[in-house]
Amino acid sequence: MKIFILGGDGFCGWPTALHLSKLGHDVVIIDNLSRRRIDLELGVESLTPICMIDDRINAWFEVTGLVIRFIELDVARNFDELTSILVEEKPDSIVHFAEQRAAPYSMKSSRTKNYTTFNNICGTHNVLNAIVEVQQDIHLVHLGTMGVYGYGHDEPVPIPEGYLEVQIRTSDDRQITDSIVYPPNPGSVYHMTKTMDAQMFQYYAKNDNLRITDLHQGIVWGTQTQDTSLDERLINRFDYDGDYGTVLNRFLMQAAVGLPLTVHGTGGQTRAFIHITDTCKCIEYALMNPPSGGGRPTILNQMAEARTLSSLAKDIQLITGCEIDYLPNPRNEAEENDLVVRNDQLRSFGWKPTLMEDSLFLEVTEITQRYRNRADHSKIQCVSYWTKHTQEQQAIKQL
Repeated sequence: MKIFILGGDGFCGWPTALHLSKLGHDVVIIDNLSRRRIDLELGVESLTPICMIDDRINAWFEVTGLVIRFIELDVARNFDELTSILVEEKPDSIVHFAEQRAAPYSMKSSRTKNYTTFNNICGTHNVLNAIVEVQQDIHLVHLGTMGVYGYGHDEPVPIPEGYLEVQIRTSDDRQITDSIVYPPNPGSVYHMTKTMDAQMFQYYAKNDNLRITDLHQGIVWGTQTQDTSLDERLINRFDYDGDYGTVLNRFLMQAAVGLPLTVHGTGGQTRAFIHITDTCKCIEYALMNPPSGGGRPTILNQMAEARTLSSLAKDIQLITGCEIDYLPNPRNEAEENDLVVRNDQLRSFGWKPTLMEDSLFLEVTEITQRYRNRADHSKIQCVSYWTKHTQEQQAIKQL
Protein backbone atom coordinates (compact mmCIF):
# COMPACT_ATOMS: atom_id res chain seq x y z
CA MET A 1 0.00 0.00 0.00
CA LYS A 2 0.90 3.65 -0.21
CA ILE A 3 0.63 4.87 3.37
CA PHE A 4 0.77 8.40 4.73
CA ILE A 5 2.19 8.59 8.26
CA LEU A 6 0.99 11.85 9.78
CA GLY A 7 3.34 12.76 12.63
CA GLY A 8 5.91 10.28 11.34
CA ASP A 9 8.83 12.10 12.96
CA GLY A 10 7.51 11.44 16.49
CA PHE A 11 7.98 8.85 19.21
CA CYS A 12 5.41 6.39 17.82
CA GLY A 13 5.35 7.62 14.23
CA TRP A 14 9.04 7.17 13.39
CA PRO A 15 9.40 3.47 14.30
CA THR A 16 6.03 2.77 12.70
CA ALA A 17 7.18 4.40 9.45
CA LEU A 18 10.30 2.21 9.42
CA HIS A 19 8.29 -0.92 10.25
CA LEU A 20 5.81 -0.37 7.42
CA SER A 21 8.57 0.55 4.98
CA LYS A 22 10.43 -2.67 5.81
CA LEU A 23 7.23 -4.62 5.10
CA GLY A 24 7.33 -3.23 1.56
CA HIS A 25 4.80 -0.40 1.76
CA ASP A 26 5.36 2.96 0.06
CA VAL A 27 5.64 5.25 3.10
CA VAL A 28 5.30 9.02 3.07
CA ILE A 29 5.89 10.91 6.32
CA ILE A 30 3.89 14.14 6.73
CA ASP A 31 4.93 16.18 9.77
CA ASN A 32 5.21 19.83 10.82
CA LEU A 33 8.16 19.00 13.14
CA SER A 34 6.32 20.62 16.06
CA ARG A 35 7.64 18.08 18.57
CA ARG A 36 11.18 19.30 17.93
CA ARG A 37 10.07 22.89 18.55
CA ILE A 38 8.42 21.88 21.82
CA ASP A 39 11.79 20.47 22.95
CA LEU A 40 13.25 23.94 22.42
CA GLU A 41 10.32 25.52 24.26
CA LEU A 42 10.74 23.24 27.27
CA GLY A 43 14.53 23.42 27.24
CA VAL A 44 14.93 19.65 27.21
CA GLU A 45 16.15 17.03 24.74
CA SER A 46 15.44 13.37 24.20
CA LEU A 47 17.75 11.18 26.27
CA THR A 48 18.76 9.64 22.95
CA PRO A 49 20.34 11.92 20.31
CA ILE A 50 17.84 12.51 17.48
CA CYS A 51 19.06 13.30 13.97
CA MET A 52 17.30 15.77 11.70
CA ILE A 53 14.48 14.21 9.71
CA ASP A 54 16.38 14.32 6.38
CA ASP A 55 19.38 12.58 7.98
CA ARG A 56 17.08 9.93 9.43
CA ILE A 57 15.51 9.20 6.06
CA ASN A 58 18.87 9.16 4.26
CA ALA A 59 20.23 6.76 6.89
CA TRP A 60 17.28 4.43 6.35
CA PHE A 61 18.01 4.36 2.62
CA GLU A 62 21.74 3.74 3.21
CA VAL A 63 21.08 0.86 5.60
CA THR A 64 18.15 -0.83 3.83
CA GLY A 65 17.91 0.56 0.30
CA LEU A 66 14.30 1.52 1.08
CA VAL A 67 12.86 4.95 0.33
CA ILE A 68 10.73 6.94 2.75
CA ARG A 69 9.62 10.35 1.54
CA PHE A 70 8.99 13.39 3.75
CA ILE A 71 6.58 16.29 3.30
CA GLU A 72 6.63 19.14 5.81
CA LEU A 73 3.01 20.15 6.39
CA ASP A 74 0.79 21.24 9.27
CA VAL A 75 -2.44 19.32 8.69
CA ALA A 76 -4.29 21.43 11.28
CA ARG A 77 -3.62 24.66 9.36
CA ASN A 78 -3.14 23.78 5.70
CA PHE A 79 -6.31 22.10 4.48
CA ASP A 80 -5.89 23.05 0.81
CA GLU A 81 -2.32 21.70 0.71
CA LEU A 82 -3.48 18.50 2.35
CA THR A 83 -6.22 17.92 -0.22
CA SER A 84 -3.80 18.68 -3.06
CA ILE A 85 -1.36 16.08 -1.76
CA LEU A 86 -4.15 13.50 -1.48
CA VAL A 87 -5.22 14.19 -5.06
CA GLU A 88 -1.66 13.87 -6.31
CA GLU A 89 -0.50 10.89 -4.25
CA LYS A 90 -3.72 8.86 -3.84
CA PRO A 91 -2.74 6.99 -0.67
CA ASP A 92 -4.47 3.76 0.25
CA SER A 93 -4.25 4.44 3.98
CA ILE A 94 -3.46 7.24 6.40
CA VAL A 95 -2.00 6.58 9.85
CA HIS A 96 -2.73 9.58 12.05
CA PHE A 97 -0.19 10.31 14.80
CA ALA A 98 -0.19 14.08 14.20
CA GLU A 99 -1.50 15.19 17.59
CA GLN A 100 0.05 16.78 20.67
CA ARG A 101 0.37 13.59 22.73
CA ALA A 102 1.25 14.58 26.30
CA ALA A 103 -1.42 15.01 28.97
CA PRO A 104 0.85 17.02 31.32
CA TYR A 105 1.85 19.39 28.51
CA SER A 106 -1.82 19.89 27.62
CA MET A 107 -2.44 21.01 31.23
CA LYS A 108 0.66 23.17 31.57
CA SER A 109 -0.97 26.54 30.86
CA SER A 110 -3.90 28.16 29.10
CA ARG A 111 -1.69 28.50 26.02
CA THR A 112 -0.83 24.78 25.89
CA LYS A 113 -4.48 23.89 26.47
CA ASN A 114 -5.45 26.05 23.48
CA TYR A 115 -2.63 24.69 21.34
CA THR A 116 -3.50 21.07 22.11
CA THR A 117 -7.19 21.64 21.41
CA PHE A 118 -6.62 23.48 18.13
CA ASN A 119 -3.89 21.20 16.83
CA ASN A 120 -5.59 17.92 17.68
CA ILE A 121 -9.21 18.66 16.85
CA CYS A 122 -8.62 20.81 13.75
CA GLY A 123 -5.98 18.38 12.49
CA THR A 124 -8.26 15.37 12.80
CA HIS A 125 -11.19 17.18 11.25
CA ASN A 126 -9.09 18.44 8.34
CA VAL A 127 -7.99 14.87 7.60
CA LEU A 128 -11.57 13.57 7.64
CA ASN A 129 -12.86 16.51 5.64
CA ALA A 130 -10.06 16.13 3.08
CA ILE A 131 -10.79 12.43 2.54
CA VAL A 132 -14.42 13.32 1.82
CA GLU A 133 -13.40 16.22 -0.42
CA VAL A 134 -11.16 14.15 -2.70
CA GLN A 135 -13.65 11.25 -2.79
CA GLN A 136 -11.03 8.56 -2.33
CA ASP A 137 -11.51 5.27 -0.50
CA ILE A 138 -8.80 5.85 2.12
CA HIS A 139 -8.63 3.80 5.31
CA LEU A 140 -7.84 6.08 8.26
CA VAL A 141 -6.04 4.50 11.23
CA HIS A 142 -5.93 6.84 14.22
CA LEU A 143 -3.82 6.47 17.34
CA GLY A 144 -6.13 7.25 20.23
CA THR A 145 -5.69 6.55 23.93
CA MET A 146 -7.05 4.32 26.66
CA GLY A 147 -7.45 7.57 28.60
CA VAL A 148 -10.73 8.35 26.81
CA TYR A 149 -12.32 5.72 29.06
CA GLY A 150 -11.09 7.40 32.23
CA TYR A 151 -9.65 5.66 35.26
CA GLY A 152 -12.39 6.20 37.81
CA HIS A 153 -13.84 2.72 38.46
CA ASP A 154 -13.53 1.30 41.95
CA GLU A 155 -14.80 -2.08 40.76
CA PRO A 156 -13.26 -4.32 38.05
CA VAL A 157 -15.65 -3.26 35.28
CA PRO A 158 -14.38 -4.71 31.96
CA ILE A 159 -13.77 -2.03 29.33
CA PRO A 160 -15.06 -3.40 26.01
CA GLU A 161 -13.56 -2.79 22.59
CA GLY A 162 -15.15 0.59 22.10
CA TYR A 163 -18.81 -0.37 22.22
CA LEU A 164 -21.01 -1.27 25.18
CA GLU A 165 -24.08 -3.49 25.10
CA VAL A 166 -26.87 -1.79 27.07
CA GLN A 167 -30.44 -2.57 28.06
CA ILE A 168 -32.96 0.20 27.38
CA ARG A 169 -36.56 0.33 28.54
CA THR A 170 -38.91 1.72 25.89
CA SER A 171 -41.82 4.08 26.45
CA ASP A 172 -44.24 1.15 26.11
CA ASP A 173 -42.36 -0.71 28.87
CA ARG A 174 -40.42 -3.16 26.71
CA GLN A 175 -36.72 -3.84 27.22
CA ILE A 176 -34.46 -3.75 24.17
CA THR A 177 -30.73 -4.26 23.65
CA ASP A 178 -28.54 -1.70 21.92
CA SER A 179 -24.84 -1.07 21.37
CA ILE A 180 -23.45 2.39 22.17
CA VAL A 181 -20.02 3.98 22.24
CA TYR A 182 -18.53 3.32 25.67
CA PRO A 183 -19.14 6.47 27.76
CA PRO A 184 -16.00 8.61 27.72
CA ASN A 185 -14.48 10.11 30.84
CA PRO A 186 -11.38 12.09 29.79
CA GLY A 187 -8.86 13.06 32.45
CA SER A 188 -7.06 15.97 30.75
CA VAL A 189 -7.40 18.38 27.84
CA TYR A 190 -5.32 15.96 25.78
CA HIS A 191 -7.70 13.08 26.56
CA MET A 192 -10.65 15.38 25.88
CA THR A 193 -9.39 16.01 22.33
CA LYS A 194 -9.10 12.28 21.72
CA THR A 195 -12.69 11.87 22.94
CA MET A 196 -13.81 14.53 20.47
CA ASP A 197 -11.85 12.76 17.73
CA ALA A 198 -13.89 9.64 18.46
CA GLN A 199 -17.15 11.57 18.03
CA MET A 200 -15.95 12.91 14.67
CA PHE A 201 -15.13 9.37 13.56
CA GLN A 202 -18.64 8.20 14.41
CA TYR A 203 -20.13 11.03 12.39
CA TYR A 204 -17.96 10.69 9.27
CA ALA A 205 -18.35 6.91 9.19
CA LYS A 206 -22.13 7.33 9.38
CA ASN A 207 -22.49 10.32 7.07
CA ASP A 208 -19.78 9.71 4.47
CA ASN A 209 -19.06 5.99 4.78
CA LEU A 210 -15.43 6.55 5.70
CA ARG A 211 -13.43 3.51 6.78
CA ILE A 212 -11.89 4.32 10.16
CA THR A 213 -9.99 2.36 12.80
CA ASP A 214 -9.46 4.03 16.17
CA LEU A 215 -6.75 2.47 18.33
CA HIS A 216 -7.15 3.18 22.03
CA GLN A 217 -3.54 2.75 23.12
CA GLY A 218 -2.07 2.33 26.57
CA ILE A 219 1.05 4.09 27.88
CA VAL A 220 3.99 3.33 25.60
CA TRP A 221 7.28 2.24 27.13
CA GLY A 222 10.64 1.33 25.63
CA THR A 223 12.55 3.09 22.88
CA GLN A 224 14.10 0.80 20.33
CA THR A 225 12.67 -1.53 17.72
CA GLN A 226 14.65 -3.84 15.45
CA ASP A 227 14.53 -1.16 12.76
CA THR A 228 15.60 1.82 14.89
CA SER A 229 18.49 -0.29 16.24
CA LEU A 230 20.07 -0.76 12.80
CA ASP A 231 21.99 2.54 12.93
CA GLU A 232 22.39 5.20 15.61
CA ARG A 233 21.04 7.77 13.16
CA LEU A 234 17.73 5.86 13.23
CA ILE A 235 17.38 5.84 17.02
CA ASN A 236 13.99 6.66 18.47
CA ARG A 237 13.09 9.31 21.03
CA PHE A 238 13.41 8.64 24.75
CA ASP A 239 11.49 11.31 26.66
CA TYR A 240 12.06 11.37 30.41
CA ASP A 241 10.90 14.85 31.43
CA GLY A 242 7.83 15.57 33.53
CA ASP A 243 5.74 16.66 30.55
CA TYR A 244 6.54 14.09 27.84
CA GLY A 245 8.26 11.24 29.64
CA THR A 246 5.86 8.32 29.98
CA VAL A 247 5.94 6.96 33.51
CA LEU A 248 7.88 3.74 32.95
CA ASN A 249 10.52 5.37 30.74
CA ARG A 250 10.90 8.06 33.39
CA PHE A 251 11.34 5.41 36.09
CA LEU A 252 13.95 3.59 34.02
CA MET A 253 15.97 6.74 33.43
CA GLN A 254 15.83 7.75 37.10
CA ALA A 255 17.11 4.33 38.10
CA ALA A 256 19.94 4.52 35.57
CA VAL A 257 21.27 7.83 36.94
CA GLY A 258 20.81 6.87 40.58
CA LEU A 259 17.83 9.06 41.39
CA PRO A 260 14.77 8.01 43.42
CA LEU A 261 11.77 6.94 41.37
CA THR A 262 9.11 9.65 41.68
CA VAL A 263 5.64 8.19 42.19
CA HIS A 264 2.90 10.82 42.20
CA GLY A 265 0.13 10.13 44.68
CA THR A 266 -0.34 6.76 46.35
CA GLY A 267 0.86 4.72 43.39
CA GLY A 268 -2.44 2.89 43.42
CA GLN A 269 -3.37 4.21 39.98
CA THR A 270 -3.66 1.38 37.46
CA ARG A 271 -2.59 2.05 33.89
CA ALA A 272 -2.48 0.09 30.63
CA PHE A 273 0.93 -0.39 29.01
CA ILE A 274 2.34 -1.42 25.64
CA HIS A 275 5.88 -1.67 24.26
CA ILE A 276 6.88 0.55 21.33
CA THR A 277 7.50 -2.50 19.12
CA ASP A 278 3.90 -3.57 19.67
CA THR A 279 2.65 -0.13 18.68
CA CYS A 280 4.19 -0.76 15.25
CA LYS A 281 2.77 -4.27 15.02
CA CYS A 282 -0.73 -3.21 16.03
CA ILE A 283 -0.74 -0.48 13.37
CA GLU A 284 0.24 -3.18 10.86
CA TYR A 285 -2.62 -5.44 11.97
CA ALA A 286 -5.09 -2.56 11.84
CA LEU A 287 -4.03 -1.71 8.28
CA MET A 288 -4.39 -5.33 7.21
CA ASN A 289 -7.89 -5.64 8.73
CA PRO A 290 -9.83 -2.51 7.69
CA PRO A 291 -13.54 -2.07 8.37
CA SER A 292 -15.94 -2.07 5.48
CA GLY A 293 -17.35 1.18 4.14
CA GLY A 294 -20.69 2.12 5.63
CA GLY A 295 -19.98 0.44 8.95
CA ARG A 296 -19.21 2.11 12.22
CA PRO A 297 -15.55 2.71 13.14
CA THR A 298 -13.55 -0.24 14.38
CA ILE A 299 -12.26 0.46 17.90
CA LEU A 300 -9.38 -1.64 19.22
CA ASN A 301 -7.90 -1.52 22.72
CA GLN A 302 -4.18 -1.47 22.02
CA MET A 303 -2.62 -2.53 25.31
CA ALA A 304 -0.59 -5.50 26.56
CA GLU A 305 -0.99 -5.41 30.35
CA ALA A 306 -2.27 -3.29 33.23
CA ARG A 307 -0.16 -2.45 36.26
CA THR A 308 -0.27 -0.09 39.22
CA LEU A 309 2.39 2.59 39.34
CA SER A 310 3.60 1.41 42.75
CA SER A 311 4.09 -2.16 41.50
CA LEU A 312 6.14 -0.87 38.56
CA ALA A 313 8.32 1.19 40.84
CA LYS A 314 8.89 -1.79 43.16
CA ASP A 315 9.84 -4.05 40.24
CA ILE A 316 12.48 -1.58 39.10
CA GLN A 317 13.64 -1.18 42.69
CA LEU A 318 14.24 -4.95 42.87
CA ILE A 319 16.35 -4.80 39.69
CA THR A 320 18.38 -1.70 40.51
CA GLY A 321 18.18 -1.12 44.27
CA CYS A 322 16.97 2.45 43.75
CA GLU A 323 14.88 4.45 46.23
CA ILE A 324 11.22 5.40 45.73
CA ASP A 325 9.83 8.84 46.56
CA TYR A 326 6.07 9.39 46.85
CA LEU A 327 5.20 12.95 45.82
CA PRO A 328 1.93 14.95 45.73
CA ASN A 329 -0.12 14.10 42.68
CA PRO A 330 -0.51 17.06 40.28
CA ARG A 331 -3.41 15.31 38.52
CA ASN A 332 -7.08 15.46 39.40
CA GLU A 333 -7.79 11.74 39.68
CA ALA A 334 -8.75 8.96 42.06
CA GLU A 335 -5.97 7.67 44.30
CA GLU A 336 -6.72 4.10 43.26
CA ASN A 337 -8.58 2.46 40.41
CA ASP A 338 -9.07 -0.91 38.80
CA LEU A 339 -8.56 -1.45 35.07
CA VAL A 340 -9.81 -4.51 33.21
CA VAL A 341 -9.52 -4.21 29.44
CA ARG A 342 -10.83 -6.41 26.63
CA ASN A 343 -8.76 -6.64 23.45
CA ASP A 344 -9.92 -9.96 22.00
CA GLN A 345 -10.25 -8.64 18.45
CA LEU A 346 -6.71 -7.29 18.29
CA ARG A 347 -5.32 -10.55 19.64
CA SER A 348 -7.42 -12.48 17.11
CA PHE A 349 -5.35 -10.87 14.35
CA GLY A 350 -2.34 -12.79 15.66
CA TRP A 351 -0.76 -10.20 17.96
CA LYS A 352 1.39 -11.64 20.77
CA PRO A 353 2.35 -8.71 22.99
CA THR A 354 5.72 -8.02 24.58
CA LEU A 355 5.40 -8.05 28.36
CA MET A 356 7.52 -6.12 30.83
CA GLU A 357 8.86 -9.30 32.40
CA ASP A 358 10.30 -10.28 29.00
CA SER A 359 12.58 -7.29 28.45
CA LEU A 360 12.36 -4.77 31.28
CA PHE A 361 15.94 -5.38 32.42
CA LEU A 362 17.29 -4.82 28.92
CA GLU A 363 15.57 -1.44 28.82
CA VAL A 364 17.32 -0.50 32.08
CA THR A 365 20.79 -1.57 31.02
CA GLU A 366 20.96 -0.53 27.39
CA ILE A 367 19.50 2.83 26.38
CA THR A 368 19.32 4.46 29.79
CA GLN A 369 22.88 3.51 30.72
CA ARG A 370 24.35 4.41 27.35
CA TYR A 371 22.94 7.95 27.32
CA ARG A 372 22.69 8.69 31.04
CA ASN A 373 25.08 11.65 30.75
CA ARG A 374 22.59 13.47 28.50
CA ALA A 375 19.94 13.60 31.24
CA ASP A 376 18.96 16.95 32.74
CA HIS A 377 17.89 16.00 36.26
CA SER A 378 16.05 19.30 36.77
CA LYS A 379 13.49 18.35 34.08
CA ILE A 380 12.32 15.08 35.59
CA GLN A 381 9.62 16.14 38.03
CA CYS A 382 6.12 16.85 36.72
CA VAL A 383 5.23 20.48 37.38
CA SER A 384 2.08 20.72 35.26
CA TYR A 385 -0.94 20.86 37.58
CA TRP A 386 -4.43 19.80 36.57
CA THR A 387 -6.20 22.54 38.55
CA LYS A 388 -5.19 25.93 39.92
CA HIS A 389 -6.39 24.81 43.35
CA THR A 390 -3.92 21.89 43.35
CA GLN A 391 -1.13 24.20 42.22
CA GLU A 392 -1.90 26.69 44.99
CA GLN A 393 -2.02 23.94 47.63
CA GLN A 394 1.37 22.64 46.55
CA ALA A 395 2.86 26.14 46.60
CA ILE A 396 1.65 26.60 50.19
CA LYS A 397 3.26 23.30 51.25
CA GLN A 398 6.59 24.42 49.81
CA LEU A 399 6.65 27.66 51.79
